[in-house]
Amino acid sequence: MSVRAPATSANLGPGFDALGMALRLYNEFEVRLRNDGELRVRVEGEGAGEVPTDERHLVVRAMRETFERAGEKLPGLDLACVNNVPHARGLGSSSSAIVGGVAAASALLGRTGPDGGPDRDGIYRIAADIEGHPDNVAPCVYGGYTVAYRDGDRWGAVSLVPDARILPVLCVPSWRLSTERARGLLPEEVPHSDAAFNAGRAALMTAAVCGHPESLYAATEDRLHESYREPAMPRTLGLIRDLRRHGRLPAVVSGAGPTVLVLCSVEEGEAVPDSPEITRQTDSIRRRAGKDWDVRPLPVEPAGVRTPSPHP
Repeated sequence: MSVRAPATSANLGPGFDALGMALRLYNEFEVRLRNDGELRVRVEGEGAGEVPTDERHLVVRAMRETFERAGEKLPGLDLACVNNVPHARGLGSSSSAIVGGVAAASALLGRTGPDGGPDRDGIYRIAADIEGHPDNVAPCVYGGYTVAYRDGDRWGAVSLVPDARILPVLCVPSWRLSTERARGLLPEEVPHSDAAFNAGRAALMTAAVCGHPESLYAATEDRLHESYREPAMPRTLGLIRDLRRHGRLPAVVSGAGPTVLVLCSVEEGEAVPDSPEITRQTDSIRRRAGKDWDVRPLPVEPAGVRTPSPHP
């Protein structure tokens, strides 16, 4: 069974723990069942030599959880991982592993969605339970631009198609930041005025992404989390202020950081990496970012996790 799970960018400024977007950068997992009950894990690319290659591997844990919920025991596995999503950069690498594991296990258990493809709703419920918050999980499962939420004891999500005039550009630094450290800097309470400000901006963000890209600059303003996290990533917040102040570019922290996401756009037509206007904006971002940042345009991934038919 081969599975491909995309990178994601969450929060998107004001949409803390709710908004997310899938990106065309993927982790790929190949699972082969073994009759002897043994587990073998091989990792290439990001995390090779760093992540565990035993029962603690995140894909294995997600697969085991999915099998146990179905009342089944996870069989022996050969798991091969080709990781392209940078770790600890705010691009949903852990969500990609969790979604990939749940999707592989779900397919091996014979579960499919209404269209015969992945059982996305089932995958989302389990993956969000494992992750604990849905903003990265939802776009990884459904693709596009997603609004994720909690409804009592259930997770919900709506997937929308972003305006074709928008192209995400990522500024990925060479250094890392753990999600736990970033979350640890957030206060228990915020002023009511800041909460109200973010509610309006989060609503504006959905309008901007789905038809009104001219509103992206205002829509990406945040008062709930970015400034509180500055002590852990001062260069990230410094780059965002520089891009916003001098380039009038809608720049935000991607996920928990330290990657910077810029939602570039064109006035007419489709935004593609080699179009003149996107090239101009990307070159401007590179000049301001400097050599310590990998600046890369990444189109939106429309479909989310993919699970081709199992190998014979």
